[in-house]
Amino acid sequence: MFIRHLSLANFRNYTSLELDLPEHLAVFQGDNAHGKSNLLEAIYILATSRSPRANNERELINWSALETALPVCRLAADAERAGRKLRLEVAIRGKAPGEALESYPTGRAVTGASTVQKRIRINGAPKRAADLIGQINVVPFSAQDINIIGGEPALRRRYLDITNSQVDNHYLRQLQRYQRILWQRNRLLRLIAEHRSSPDELLYWDGEMVQTGTYIMVQRENTVDELNNLAQDIHSELSGGQGRLSLMYNRSLDRENSEGGAGIEEIADLFSRALNSIRGKEIAQGISLIGPHRDELRFLADKVDLGIYGSRGQQRTAALSLKLAEARFILVKTEDHPILLLDDVLSELDSRRRSHLLQAVSQYRQVLMTTTDLDYYEPDFLKQAELYRVKQGCVEPLQI
Repeated sequence: MFIRHLSLANFRNYTSLELDLPEHLAVFQGDNAHGKSNLLEAIYILATSRSPRANNERELINWSALETALPVCRLAADAERAGRKLRLEVAIRGKAPGEALESYPTGRAVTGASTVQKRIRINGAPKRAADLIGQINVVPFSAQDINIIGGEPALRRRYLDITNSQVDNHYLRQLQRYQRILWQRNRLLRLIAEHRSSPDELLYWDGEMVQTGTYIMVQRENTVDELNNLAQDIHSELSGGQGRLSLMYNRSLDRENSEGGAGIEEIADLFSRALNSIRGKEIAQGISLIGPHRDELRFLADKVDLGIYGSRGQQRTAALSLKLAEARFILVKTEDHPILLLDDVLSELDSRRRSHLLQAVSQYRQVLMTTTDLDYYEPDFLKQAELYRVKQGCVEPLQI
């Protein structure tokens, strides 16, 4: 799969952009804050419906457009996958100056304190966000990937969910269902704690939680096993054989029951018994304490937890190994090359790791990279790539 053409209107610092993309390698060079990362962010949104950077989707709309009567940004890509042409479009509309929130149609998406509408089309037909995910697959690389290793557990769960959702639409729908179940169950737990509802009402939601949550946990565990197998050899090459990387998926329900189980039925039974054992604690706290929303992904090198004890260099190497393993994982699962999006990652690496990364990514069909300095790139690599200069929201071919 690859993107032939990218169109942006009032997105971030791009008031208007029409950009043909090469099928193999493209390097976008420019100073900071001129729009390099915004290009990759736009493609990520077209693949997943969400920004990896914005806390509020209103931030995606160009500041000058926010003052108009129709504050909207548009993103579109003409892509090709398995010989099939795709037209992907995302439009995000913000509240116009003086416009009342009540004037927005039913079904608005609310982010933070502002209200936005998001419209998605695939080949011209209106679609939901869930339908967009998986149309094209992307693997983003950035300096912030290190937070997957040493950051909050929610970041690791989110990483697994995005990876799985890109290759398994059923996983995405089960995840959305689980989130609704979790919200309802937590609400019921609070009502029970306030003596406004009966504990017997938990039986239904427990059953729903076990059924959906078990599927999510099993799929996550399978993915972690595959990523672990792929990442170990990559990590050995990147680290020069220093430490054997291992990925471990830790289920929260195992902490409530010493017994284990690898199969779906065994995990479902374990989950159900664990919920029964902590029912009093959950009612007292008014929140669901076990389930995939509390599970963990850990990274170990020679049995040392890198998230806790790893140096920044060790964490960065593990994160890079994970991302390269993810690219291979998606390739195997979909039998098609994902689009790689590398946002100024070479500046964080030494020369040996840079060389290995460039060699690894050059094997993929479309790789889009950003940098402030072309000196980070090997001359032979640059000869294979199309080069572009990004300056103040404009993109032009670059000759060296």
